[in-house]
Amino acid sequence: MNNPLLTKSTLPFGAPQFDKIENQHYIPAFKKAIEDGKAEVDAIVNSPEPPSFKNTIEALEYAGESLNTISHIFYNLLEANTNEEMQNIAEEISPLTTEFSMYVSLNEGLFQRIKKIYENTKYQELTNVEKRLLEKTYDSFARNGANLSPKDKETYSKYMEELSLLSLQFGKNVLAATNAYTLNLTDEEDLIGLPDYVREQAADTARNKNLNGWLFDLTAPSYGPFMKFSERRYLREKMYRQYNTRAFGGEFDNTQIIKRIAELRIKVANILGYKNFADYKTEKRMAKSTSVINEFLDKLLAPALPKAQQEVAELNEYAKTLGFTDEKLMPWDFSFYAEKLRAEKYNINEEQLKPYFQLESCIDAIFNLANRLYGITFTELHDIPVYHPDVKVYEVKDNDGSHLALFYADFFPRESKRGGAWMTEFRGQRIINNIDERPHISIVTNFTKPTADTPSLITHNEFTTLLHEFGHALHGILTKGRYESMTGTNVDHDFVELPSQIMENWCYEPEYLNTFAKHYQTGETIPRELIDKIVASKNYLSAYYHVRQLQFGILDMAWHSLTDIFEEDALSFEKKVLATTNVLPSIPECIISTSFSHIFAGGYCAGYYSYKWAEVLAADGFSLFEEKGIFNQEVATKFRELLIQGDSIDATLLYHNFRGHDPEPEALLKQLGII
Repeated sequence: MNNPLLTKSTLPFGAPQFDKIENQHYIPAFKKAIEDGKAEVDAIVNSPEPPSFKNTIEALEYAGESLNTISHIFYNLLEANTNEEMQNIAEEISPLTTEFSMYVSLNEGLFQRIKKIYENTKYQELTNVEKRLLEKTYDSFARNGANLSPKDKETYSKYMEELSLLSLQFGKNVLAATNAYTLNLTDEEDLIGLPDYVREQAADTARNKNLNGWLFDLTAPSYGPFMKFSERRYLREKMYRQYNTRAFGGEFDNTQIIKRIAELRIKVANILGYKNFADYKTEKRMAKSTSVINEFLDKLLAPALPKAQQEVAELNEYAKTLGFTDEKLMPWDFSFYAEKLRAEKYNINEEQLKPYFQLESCIDAIFNLANRLYGITFTELHDIPVYHPDVKVYEVKDNDGSHLALFYADFFPRESKRGGAWMTEFRGQRIINNIDERPHISIVTNFTKPTADTPSLITHNEFTTLLHEFGHALHGILTKGRYESMTGTNVDHDFVELPSQIMENWCYEPEYLNTFAKHYQTGETIPRELIDKIVASKNYLSAYYHVRQLQFGILDMAWHSLTDIFEEDALSFEKKVLATTNVLPSIPECIISTSFSHIFAGGYCAGYYSYKWAEVLAADGFSLFEEKGIFNQEVATKFRELLIQGDSIDATLLYHNFRGHDPEPEALLKQLGII
């Protein structure tokens, strides 16, 4: 069988051969790539030459290249365009890839070669980038069990294999639970309060399912607007409870899975010599320790919590003026009354704004912003295969016309795609044999699809999300380094969100919004009074949303600061952890943890705090643009240099080189209007 995953792509820029890849190709490709990867590792271990940077460290960097390529394709499509067969394949190959990972990281012969180079004073003669790769390689082995006894290595391998399978199952359950519930309304009276665009989208969804009426589900473009606009309180409550009990009990239950994941992570931390998993994970990040992170979260929470409570109290009083008779707002009331107060307070609402944010115009706008800041251009290509008809692909060129990257964009929700928005890559950047191998970067979102009558119109908040993910993409597109493991977004976890968070700031800048926000029907530029209202409402309920994000970080740290086997039930544990931070009533049977994919199926375990950490960096960093001009070329050039470097320089130093000083949490609190 000719396997497109095992043959070098002949497409322009080495693009993935999505038009040829079928599910049947994955397992044979993984098995062959693992076999080749082991042979490459064996060649390093059995080399008769004394260990050197080139024949060991650099050779290891390039080993397993085929497996890396196949994994990029498979796991990205598993998130963005999955099916039951792919999910079964993932479960079959997970033990194989975990075993290969252990074959490398627990390889005594390989580690001894690395150790000899690391302990040899001559390594000081290496370049700074080579030194950093050596040090990171040594640390990676030491932190992944290389110093363990043979018996402990075997135990560690079993833990990691089980964790890998459990994470896959967790994500599979969340997706299935999200897709399992729909609300099919057939009485138009039940649509009261819903704007036309929400009704049209729901009608379109129903038609696609061969149903009458209007169909709502738990994906963001459906759930969010329903909760914000529906006048039917009992339906909002129904949707809220369904959304916030996903994978909690029933067919797709994750409760035992998260308990077992927590237990295994304690075991992994202990066997590696750490008190808990958080200590292990944070040691090599900017924060350096669990205590620093907890102090950081507390410092952001303390002044914000009273402000958030005040915001909710004011919203509660406002709701009463509209006839709300209960004593307290419930969680399913919050978005509804928050949107009404926002509309009244700032005389602005989503229906006014969405016509000015046609998705195609917003895409052009982010490309133009990148051009204005960094001189790069995006040109859509129609001869590059994609993995789904919704996906678009662009060539990115530098200001001198040279090729920088392929950029894939996948904007609309579907049952085969998990919720949320993210950036990823199908190929990273590296320089090999003096050739700069440029990356294939992708962003995936879940924006409202166009209907028969209306193009895709996104909210201002969704435009913020688009800018956020595009910031990650720029990090991957602009990077230029020798080693893929140290380029693009392969940086400290609490630094990786800086390029994305800083981009969000432009969505509130009149000078930028004026360049593209035009009414999709009339072509009229967004009125200045609407821009002023967007800016004025920027910090509306900012303390509440800030505390909400801190809650996620606190919950994450609680799960990963555990030092004993988890015997408590997940629901009561979560309630206890968040008890002092709640500003709305806590619903007894609702839970975050069972669908908290970031920490149980993604890479944010003991790392969710990094969103707030990076927000501090971004608030402080953007103040330089505010000072010099939001399109200032001097500042943009300095920030591009930060993006280019990847992980070749310590993140703290890299930020200091850009900004000239270390950031303080107060920068964010001031930006949010909390202090």
